[in-house]
Amino acid sequence: MLPAVDGILGKHPDVWVNPPRRELIAEAIRRREAIVTISGALATWTPPESTGRRPKDTYIVDRPEVHAAVDWDSPYCNPMDPETFAELQEDALATLARKRRLYFMEKALGADPRYSLRVRMVTDRALHALFADNLFRPPAPGPSALGDEPFDLLVLPYDKLDPRKYAGKLRIDPETGRTADMAVAMDFSRRAGVVFGSAYMGSVKKLLFTVMNFLLPEVGVLPLHCSANAGKGGDVALFLGLSGTGKTSLSTDPARYLIGDDEHGWSAFGIFNFEGGCYAKLIDLSPEKEPGIWWAVMHKAPPLEHGAILENAMVYPDGRVDLADRRLTENSRASYPLEFLPRVVPEARGGHPRVIFFLTADAYGVLPPIARLDPPGAMFWFLMGYTSKLAGTETGVVEPVATFSRFFGEPFMPRHPEVYAGMLGEKLRTHGARVYLVNTGWTGGPYGVGERIDIALTRAMIAAAISGELEEVEHRPDPLFHLWVPVRCPGVPREVLHPEESWNDRAAYRAQAERLAAAFAAHFQRTFSRRELPPEVAARCPGR
Repeated sequence: MLPAVDGILGKHPDVWVNPPRRELIAEAIRRREAIVTISGALATWTPPESTGRRPKDTYIVDRPEVHAAVDWDSPYCNPMDPETFAELQEDALATLARKRRLYFMEKALGADPRYSLRVRMVTDRALHALFADNLFRPPAPGPSALGDEPFDLLVLPYDKLDPRKYAGKLRIDPETGRTADMAVAMDFSRRAGVVFGSAYMGSVKKLLFTVMNFLLPEVGVLPLHCSANAGKGGDVALFLGLSGTGKTSLSTDPARYLIGDDEHGWSAFGIFNFEGGCYAKLIDLSPEKEPGIWWAVMHKAPPLEHGAILENAMVYPDGRVDLADRRLTENSRASYPLEFLPRVVPEARGGHPRVIFFLTADAYGVLPPIARLDPPGAMFWFLMGYTSKLAGTETGVVEPVATFSRFFGEPFMPRHPEVYAGMLGEKLRTHGARVYLVNTGWTGGPYGVGERIDIALTRAMIAAAISGELEEVEHRPDPLFHLWVPVRCPGVPREVLHPEESWNDRAAYRAQAERLAAAFAAHFQRTFSRRELPPEVAARCPGR
């Protein structure tokens, strides 16, 4: 806990403590932190350097009590010495003390009060306080396994650090050759964090997600970067996947109820959402493909009753919004409370998952659209977190490139990979969840030759897996990728289920499959060869 937070709150002449939502909306409009769109939602824009997360400017304080638990080999675990963090806190507190008005928000993460983390956030921006109201939960009553001590977070989105003061302490920006003027830092053992100079609201969300992902394994809870929904009977399904794989689209099912769209814990009692809201991508959002999210963002309401925040979307002077315009960024976002969605689980909790889906958008066009994984295979694909970069999306990328982000969220998972993978394996053994790999990418050939798998077919396969129908059919082994592929699925053509049958050139298919298997093997060797993984997990690497 940061005693100085109590000090600044007691001394500052104008602090709004847990202000009502309507007052935050009115204040953000009055202070011109946002404008009102035609729907009544608010729109804001950040500087170019703050249109997304800054992994290289994100730090973890390296103290003896956490040093062995953090995977410092990860490119996302950048160490900061305690003295620099203390300096950062002092600068943040001094800067806040000079602000005309401050906002103090008491919130929590964790819909299950047994594993809730209290958060105290101080910021000078009404809009960031409203973001906290959109995304986080009210403080939970009763004792928590994470303790009563809150996590204190100081948020200064638009102030910059003095590069001269932090020379040799923060990273060097390769574009300018100067010390970076922003930092997103977290101290797990002292339960404190600072967001200094990053106006991207996701920096606040993901900092707290990383903190939860560090704390929860200590109390036996597996944190997951996933969406979750439940059927009418309460059966739970999880969807893990990187951006562009369809996680949000597939979990927002008109026949099921959303538990949460991004961050969950799996405890001895079941699944619980960390958050009380959503932070959805807006680019190309349409009412046909994403009716629930569209309604949450674009439904018309008086501004003081709305409060959804559109971040870096194209908005015209008359308040019209163009969600297909990507000139500002591909990463336009919207935050809103979960209750804005039409079908949600109000308590944001559920039982143990019956089915888990690992989503990948395979641009090589060789993975089956759905395949069953045994527990060692599930642990392997969980470790790999595979999807594809597409040709043309980056300079020099002329054909699909395999990309890996372990646990489908590596930047936010600071512990050693064996911890999270081992916990998944134990949960699967204990609760018997079925795990499927689902390819939402290409079939009939790679990107540029084949076709994207129709989402209607993917939905049919998801439904068959959830209902148990796929358990009743024969499965054919895929010896290269160690998968079990169903020979049939209601409403899905056979050639779609077996990608080699959809390629015109079988030899080209085999060559492409071997290229992807080689990419897996190279990444596994480079990243996990020195890790103490169970041999049956290592044996699931393609080609072995």
